[in-house]
Amino acid sequence: MKIVILFPTQTEASLFQREGIITIVSGVGLTATAHASLHAIYEYEPDLLIMAGIAGAYPHSSFKIGDVALVESEVEGDLGFFTPDGFTHLAHLPIDMEFERRHTLHCPHIPADTGLPSARSMSLNAAMAHYVDTQFVDLENMEGAAFFYTCLRENQPFLELRAVSNFVNVDNDEWDMQGSIKAMTKALHALLDQLQH
Repeated sequence: MKIVILFPTQTEASLFQREGIITIVSGVGLTATAHASLHAIYEYEPDLLIMAGIAGAYPHSSFKIGDVALVESEVEGDLGFFTPDGFTHLAHLPIDMEFERRHTLHCPHIPADTGLPSARSMSLNAAMAHYVDTQFVDLENMEGAAFFYTCLRENQPFLELRAVSNFVNVDNDEWDMQGSIKAMTKALHALLDQLQH
């Protein structure tokens, strides 16, 4: 099985090394991720494309710092516009009330019995954090929606693995970058062991 792994940053990739696995540092954000994902698909023609990185957990979720999850769904959280009443996501327009079907992207490739929990995630720019509706998601990142969208459009089997590095709260700057990257790397090796067995 040919597997390619995308890491948003070199820091997230720093502890991972495995023979026979192609790794790419995709860059941070939706635009860089869409380009890197498409490049990986056409350059390497992988059987499976994995994005692995860190994420913030929303306080209402069940996740804590150091937890690792497979992402089951992504939504592009800042897809909308401002009015005098605040931010309106495109999914909340009266003409488009089917939020789950139209604006949430799902991963159909999550294997059974990985031992990892699944999570719902939102991708957005940090500047939008105060405005988006987070009640239906567990995690926040800056790349996943573009990764999901590209893979789904190209019929590319994919998985997204995220380790919680912090809680999404502007008043709380408690991060465990190295601990979360260590946990993510360990979980990634265990996942690969299962997939390559």
